[in-house]
Amino acid sequence: MAEVDVQDEGIVIGEGVLLDARPTSFANRVLAALIDLVVLAVVVVLLLLVAFRVVMLAPDQDVLQITFVVLMVTVLVVLPTTVDTLTRGRSLGKLAVGIRIVRDDGGPIRFRQALVRALVGVPELWLTAGSVALITSLVNPQGKRLGDLLAGTYAVRVRGRQQKPSVVVMPPFLAGWATSADVARLPDGLALEARQLLGRAAGLHPGSRHALGQRLAGEVARYVSPGPPPGTHPEAFLAAVLATRRDREYAASTRAAERAAVESATLHRLPHGVPDPAR
Repeated sequence: MAEVDVQDEGIVIGEGVLLDARPTSFANRVLAALIDLVVLAVVVVLLLLVAFRVVMLAPDQDVLQITFVVLMVTVLVVLPTTVDTLTRGRSLGKLAVGIRIVRDDGGPIRFRQALVRALVGVPELWLTAGSVALITSLVNPQGKRLGDLLAGTYAVRVRGRQQKPSVVVMPPFLAGWATSADVARLPDGLALEARQLLGRAAGLHPGSRHALGQRLAGEVARYVSPGPPPGTHPEAFLAAVLATRRDREYAASTRAAERAAVESATLHRLPHGVPDPAR
């Protein structure tokens, strides 16, 4: 699950990229689409040259039809899906105007979202000359086209360069309790909510901050035994739990790597008495 952290009106995704949480303008999307269309036209010309060579080598009606179908599927579905998946929603046009396609929760799009957008784009963009996408984008408050509605995505503006994610620090007065506490693995969604709260707590309304902290602390407490000392602030408790899980998982992975290195050395060691020419 991709990690996202809300800061003011921006979203810091797991890659450390700060995004504007508000949808980008319709003009920016149109400009990005025009740039992508120019790039696609160049790619189509190159593919047509390759297809022409194939047809010339095997001048048959069936070969011509198969080549045409493969070319259309590649241009309309395979290329958009591949580009959006590999770039996480940042084609060349979107990169040029500084926007990015993200999921509704702010995370980077995956293969499924990219494929849905490409498949819906065939009738929405190509068969209707973009008229359906134009109308949908103008009507939708977030500027979504039909493919975005079905894929659960929208376009946001990249507001800055990569930033270092904030580090959760163990509260010193809870270090002793955390050493002996049994802290189970938290569900990804719950751990994400706790990290988001700690990252944006300073910008929240005091009442909302307190209510959210109490709720998350109550949910996290079900995975911790014994509970924290009486009177512990909810945010301090959440920070202690997240820091404990992080440190323990890191220690476990370190021990596993050390054991693997020892086992590897043992397996590659020559039998007793046999000289090792590598030494």
